[in-house]
Amino acid sequence: MTKIHTRRKRKLSQYNKPNTRKKRPKTFNSIESANVWASNKGIKPEQYTLKSVKHNKKFEIVISKNSIIAQS
Repeated sequence: MTKIHTRRKRKLSQYNKPNTRKKRPKTFNSIESANVWASNKGIKPEQYTLKSVKHNKKFEIVISKNSIIAQS
């Protein structure tokens, strides 16, 4: 296959394709900051649990599926 000139690569969109990375869950350094973020987003404490990640150094909010169904 012959080498394509840079301008031609851009035109054919084979050059510099956008990064499509999967969205990662939000993590927090402390339990307090996780609770503040959830309250600012309008999530009640009964609707989520905190999961310990990164060797107990960070916390992730896990929203229970039952609370989502109850809201609808």
